[in-house]
Amino acid sequence: MDKFIIKGQQKLAGQIKVSGAKNSALKIIAATILLNDPVTISNVPDLMDVRTMKKVLEKLGASVEYSPKNSTMKIDPSTINSYRAPYELVKTMRASFQVMGPLLARFGNAEISLPGGCNFGPRPVDYHLKAFEQMGAKITTEHGYICAKVDKLIGNHIYFDFPSVGATENVIMAASLTDGVTIIENAAKEPEVVDLATFLKLCGAKIEGEGTSRIRIEGVKKLHARDFTVLSDRIEAGTFILASLATNSSLEIIGAPVFALEVFLEKLKDCGHDFEIHQNSLIVKPSKNPKAIKFTAQPHPGFPTDLQAPMAAYLSTVEGTSLITEGVYENRFVYISELNRMGASIELDGNKAYITGQDFLSGAPVMASDLRAGAALVIAALGAKGTTEINRVYHIDRGYDGLVAKLSAVGAQIERVVG
Repeated sequence: MDKFIIKGQQKLAGQIKVSGAKNSALKIIAATILLNDPVTISNVPDLMDVRTMKKVLEKLGASVEYSPKNSTMKIDPSTINSYRAPYELVKTMRASFQVMGPLLARFGNAEISLPGGCNFGPRPVDYHLKAFEQMGAKITTEHGYICAKVDKLIGNHIYFDFPSVGATENVIMAASLTDGVTIIENAAKEPEVVDLATFLKLCGAKIEGEGTSRIRIEGVKKLHARDFTVLSDRIEAGTFILASLATNSSLEIIGAPVFALEVFLEKLKDCGHDFEIHQNSLIVKPSKNPKAIKFTAQPHPGFPTDLQAPMAAYLSTVEGTSLITEGVYENRFVYISELNRMGASIELDGNKAYITGQDFLSGAPVMASDLRAGAALVIAALGAKGTTEINRVYHIDRGYDGLVAKLSAVGAQIERVVG
């Protein structure tokens, strides 16, 4: 298994560019199933999950050409001739379940293996399935596959008990080619949801209210392929900002989607840090005496749950006691034991983590348990004394495009050891 070796406390300097948003690219790739013409998607990050979604579309019969060097993916969905997404692909990535809505809308059939992905608590697909049933689909489970079938989806009024991002996106895609009007109440507001809606509207979909809790979709008969550029990744941008702060360095983050990071940046300002905002970049201005803070990870526009673990790693060396409350996923604090192995002092009480800042962390052998936990360990290692060995970095590969090369280019001493 590959691992990262990181020598900490190296000053970083220069520019670091943010790649396209993983959580936007994956859904937009899935949405191309709704089209009948070739389309080119730009700013697609080179990630394991993206390559998995490419394989899913190819299994369905689409022709896909991906150029990681140019960050472009050309997709011809006109040749799709299957509606079954196989276990060997879906088990590795939860986002592959997003093909269900487009397949149902286009073919009236979908057979999707129960999904996998990071293991930090239950994230049931019940919201997706209940919504599709409300739109007229019959759902059954056979031999580990969720099978959905319908003569024609019909628009309906759908209410989510929780603003699920995946379910909101799946229903938006399905409803775009559905007879009648679909209204989603308590919809997710994440920027990636808005990016998906923007793509679909460019292709001719009639969508209103994206970015709010109430989204209205009026189904159309056909969508027309339009080339599209994916939003920059706010979580990657946030991770690089924290890498800058953990090493007490000033980095320029190119392509940082500042509009999507407002709460995150405000919390760091509460810490004492400052930022210089330009048209297409953000320069980090670290404080010499940062202060402890408290925050709750919540659905957008709240503090992003995907930056909760990297923030905890950074706060581990900030004077005072910081408090983090996780308000989205259960078991998202599984990384705490690994940070504590590096000398952090974090105590867990239910969904609250109390972080007592230490003078420094120490390099140690640690293990990534999921994508964002892995990012947290990278942040900790960059700021720690000595050398850290991070194992199971395949988790990190799922969400960070060229992380070693990008960090090395700004002065980090990080290498990948192939095992």
